[in-house]
Amino acid sequence: MLLELAVANLGVIDRLTLAIPPGMIALTGETGAGKTLLVDAINLLVGGRADPALVRAGTDEATVDGRFDVEGEEYVLTRVVPAEGRSKAYINGRPATASALAEIGARLIDLHGQHAHQSLLGVEAQREALDVFGRIDLEGLRHARNVLAEIDAALAELGGDERARARELDLVRYQVAELDEAELDDPSEDASLEAREELLANAVAHQESSAAALDMLVNDDGARDQIAKAVTRLDGRLPFVDVAGRLRDVIAEVDDVGDTIRSIGDGIENDPQGLEHVQARRRMLRELCRKYGDDIEAVMVERDTLRRRLKELEDHDLLAAELDGRRVAAVEALEAARTEVKAARSAAAPDLAAAMEGHLPDLAMPKARVGIDVTGSDGGEVSFQLAANPGSPLQPLAKVASGGELARAMLALRSVLSEAPPVLVFDEVDAGIGGQAGFAVGRSLSNLGDRHQVLVVTHLPQVAAFADAHLAVEKRQGVDDTVSEVRRLDAKGRLTELARMLSGQPDSATARKHAKELVAQAAASRPVRPPTSR
Repeated sequence: MLLELAVANLGVIDRLTLAIPPGMIALTGETGAGKTLLVDAINLLVGGRADPALVRAGTDEATVDGRFDVEGEEYVLTRVVPAEGRSKAYINGRPATASALAEIGARLIDLHGQHAHQSLLGVEAQREALDVFGRIDLEGLRHARNVLAEIDAALAELGGDERARARELDLVRYQVAELDEAELDDPSEDASLEAREELLANAVAHQESSAAALDMLVNDDGARDQIAKAVTRLDGRLPFVDVAGRLRDVIAEVDDVGDTIRSIGDGIENDPQGLEHVQARRRMLRELCRKYGDDIEAVMVERDTLRRRLKELEDHDLLAAELDGRRVAAVEALEAARTEVKAARSAAAPDLAAAMEGHLPDLAMPKARVGIDVTGSDGGEVSFQLAANPGSPLQPLAKVASGGELARAMLALRSVLSEAPPVLVFDEVDAGIGGQAGFAVGRSLSNLGDRHQVLVVTHLPQVAAFADAHLAVEKRQGVDDTVSEVRRLDAKGRLTELARMLSGQPDSATARKHAKELVAQAAASRPVRPPTSR
C-alpha cells in the first residue's frame, strides 16, 4: 500500500506530506481545488509524462515522493520535474530511468480515469486478467515452447549450412590432429622442459664448474688438506680441543659435499641433440598456446572441446535426423498445447465478459455490453471490448472515449478479479452519474477496499459516504499566491464536507442531516470489515 505521499511545488500545491490510510479513501473538494494534482503526483511516480507546466510558478522544480509497503518490503519512489530540462527519477534514493519507475510502478499502482497509466488497457494485462479469471493452465504451453526452443538451439549449433559445415569439419579435424600429435598429458610440462633446457644448454660450463670446485675442495692441497693441516697444528693444545673437533666435522662435511658435486657433475652430459629436441618441443608448446589457450592446461581443455565438436560434425547427419524427428514431435506438441490453451481462453472469455457486464447496471451503465475477443494461435491476443450505449458497436477499451465509462468498466473488471496492484486510483469514475447509481459505484469501490488500497477522486457524496477515510482538498488564496492544502477529516468534518457536496451549504442543518443519513445507509449496505483490515 501507499504509506505516505510528499509533494512540493506541484501546481497550486506548495508543500504537503500526506499519510495514506488503508481501505477506500475519498478525495473531495471544490472544482479547481487541486484534487487532480494529487492524481498527477501519483501518475508521476509511476512513470507518467513530466510536464514542466506542472511546476509551481516561481519555483525551479516540482518533487513527488511516495513510500510504499509491499508484503513487508518498502519502496520509495521519487520524481523530480524541473521547470526546464529533463525530469529525474529515483528508486529507494538511487537514480533510475522513467521506464524503470514505470515498471515498478505498474506492480504497485493502477490508475483509472483520464490518465495514461492504465495497466489493464494493454494486451498482455488483459490476457493475464482472462487467464486469472479462467484459471488457465499455461504450464503445458510453456513446456512445449521450451522443448522446441532447446531443439532449435541444438540444430543451430550443429550448423545448417552444408558448405560452412564442411569448412568447419576440415578445420576442426586439422586442429584435433595437431593437438593429438602433440600428445599433451602434463599441464606443467613446459616448466619441466625449461629446467631441462637450462641444464643441457650449460652442460659444458656445469662440468667445468664441478671440476674446478672439486679441485678447490678435495684434490691435493685443496681446502680439505688445508683444514687437515690446521687440525694437526691444534691437536694436543688444551685451549683448542673444541675447535679441533669442529674442524674435523668440517672435513667430514667437505668430503660429503665433494661426493655430491662429483655425483652431479658425472650425471651431466653434453647432449646437443637432446637440447635441440627440448627447444623444439618448447617452441611447439608456445605455438599451441598462441592458437588454443593461455597455458597448456587451457590447450588441453580446448583439445577435448574440439574432439567433441569433431564427433558432432562427423555424426551431423545422424544427429540432425534425430533432432529433426524430435522437432516434428515438438511442433505437434506445441500446436496441441496452443489449441488447448486457446480453447480454454475462448471458453472463459464469455463468462468473464458476462461477469463484468453484470456489474455495469449498478455503475450507471444499464445498457452497456462487454465482449472479449480471443484470437491468435494460442488465444494470446486478447481484447476487452465495450459498447456503452444501445446500438453502439463493441470497441476495444483503449478506444472508449469517455473517461468515466472507461473507469467504470475497469471498476467492473476489478470487482470480478481478485488480483491487481495493491493501490488502485479512480479519477472520473462518477462522471455523468448521480443518485442511486452513485451509491452503487461507492459500494463497489468500498468492496474493492477490502482487498486493495483504493483512492477515489469524487464529486459525489454518495460515493464519498462509503470511504474508510476522507481527505478534503482546499484552495486558499492569499494576496500574492494560491495554495492547496489537504486535510484528513474527522467524523464531524466529514459530515460538513458531505453536506457541502450535497447542497453547497456545509452549515445547513438539513444538509448535515442528509449527510448523516447517507453515511448510515452506506455503512448498512456493505459487509462489516474485519478489525485487522483497517
